Amino acid sequence: MDPHLLKTFVCVAEHGSFSAAALQLGYTQSAVSQHIAALEAQLGTALLHRRPVGPTDAGLRLLEHAGPILLRLEAARADVVKTVTRSVPLHLGATSLALLPVLAASLPGGVSLTGGTLTEVALGVASGQFDAGFVAGMAAPSDPLRLPDTGPLHRSPLSKAESPLGVVLPSAHPLAGRSSLRLSDLNTAVWLDAPDAAIPLSDIRSAMGAAHPLRTSIRYTGLDVRTVLSLASAGHGLAVLPLALAAGVAVPLTMPRLVHRVELLSRNPDSRVLQALVGFVSGT
Repeated sequence: MDPHLLKTFVCVAEHGSFSAAALQLGYTQSAVSQHIAALEAQLGTALLHRRPVGPTDAGLRLLEHAGPILLRLEAARADVVKTVTRSVPLHLGATSLALLPVLAASLPGGVSLTGGTLTEVALGVASGQFDAGFVAGMAAPSDPLRLPDTGPLHRSPLSKAESPLGVVLPSAHPLAGRSSLRLSDLNTAVWLDAPDAAIPLSDIRSAMGAAHPLRTSIRYTGLDVRTVLSLASAGHGLAVLPLALAAGVAVPLTMPRLVHRVELLSRNPDSRVLQALVGFVSGT
């Protein structure tokens, strides 16, 4: 199966339009139509309905395989390029909440570090854009993090970076003087919606078991944790952060029993990235 034809098929299916896919890929609309026809001829079945444009049952099944296939091809290309450019520094991806002080202090010199959302970092590792990635989130003590479907990735929990969680609230808040908080204490709270710079509200809602949506004040779509701290301090809503990033301004969260977990993602457990970080990964 020609990967160029497969990429064209995915693009048409995602855009729901031959012309939009042609614009995205830099092809003529006629070339896109020829790619789809050739792929359908190879597989002996129609993959797309034409009016309106959308995947057939066979097309839906192919889409399930197409993402991992294209990711693996991109990863292979990236690995080959790095083989002949050994002077290129390690390129690591990291989510905002992964870079705790203890992790930052353990990074080797000479790396290139790119911030991103959890999905961006996981996909970047799977495609070969990153040599490895640090991702973080809220989890029960024995549970792994929930990751997007990117195909198989090697995951190493970083025990030294595991941290308690805390609720960030303004100093004048009625609960600010508490020594600890339970999520059940916050059923009526107003929250900041900052899915990539604080613990996402979807995770908080799941942990609370709340059937109703949480009340929110401001939605922040950036990656800067300091912005979350400033908004919470100004009274625009509560947020949950690792205590290591919010020391002095957060009340420890004790119930339910949850932790802030950091994992190192890599395509190859024997990669030079894991070898360079093995002491940190093992917690020694």
